[in-house]
Amino acid sequence: MTTPPDPDRAANANRRLAFRLAGVVVVMVSLSFVAVPFYSWFCRTTGYGGTTQVAEQAPDEVLDRMITVRFDANVAKDMPWKFRPMQREMKVRIGETGLAFYEAYNPTDEVTAGQAAYNVAPDIAGRFFDKIACFCFDLQVLRPGERIEMPITFFVDPELVKDADASYLKAVTLSYTMFPTEVPEEERMAPATIEKTRAGDPATRLAAGPAASPDQTLEQ
Repeated sequence: MTTPPDPDRAANANRRLAFRLAGVVVVMVSLSFVAVPFYSWFCRTTGYGGTTQVAEQAPDEVLDRMITVRFDANVAKDMPWKFRPMQREMKVRIGETGLAFYEAYNPTDEVTAGQAAYNVAPDIAGRFFDKIACFCFDLQVLRPGERIEMPITFFVDPELVKDADASYLKAVTLSYTMFPTEVPEEERMAPATIEKTRAGDPATRLAAGPAASPDQTLEQ
């Protein structure tokens, strides 16, 4: 004769299964929070995906070897700004500090904000491209018709010439994409004449109103 199932045993088994599933969910959620900073650290450490490095100062060693740094700019979907590098390329000695500028212009009649994401190509170069100061470290806010010049101070690490995978490089491309972000309330209410300091260097505010032929100025 078949023994009828024990309802208490079945209920206990279901509870144990529910607890295990809940534990899995908790672990997965915890890992998702840990994964973001870990991935960021991994990219900074290895240069994965062309992620650049951050340094407090340039190295003491400057090599005679030159390298070409090219500059690229893009805007994300729904970003109204005009955004461009103010130089297409420059040659620097490896280990030498370079100073470059990007320009952004807000053609709208509203206060808008943006944050720049960046990478270096080829990807291997990210391990050796160091920023000392950069507008990309901070949120940028532009008022209607405002145009600013934004600096970046950088160097190419002399360790590049010792790396078997990177020593052949004669040129790298630094690329930025400007993404729209929410305007902080204090920025929205601030007077139009406010001056800011970004990443240790002043961002030069060129115009409080639309300058003549901005499309020519920011022509890609």
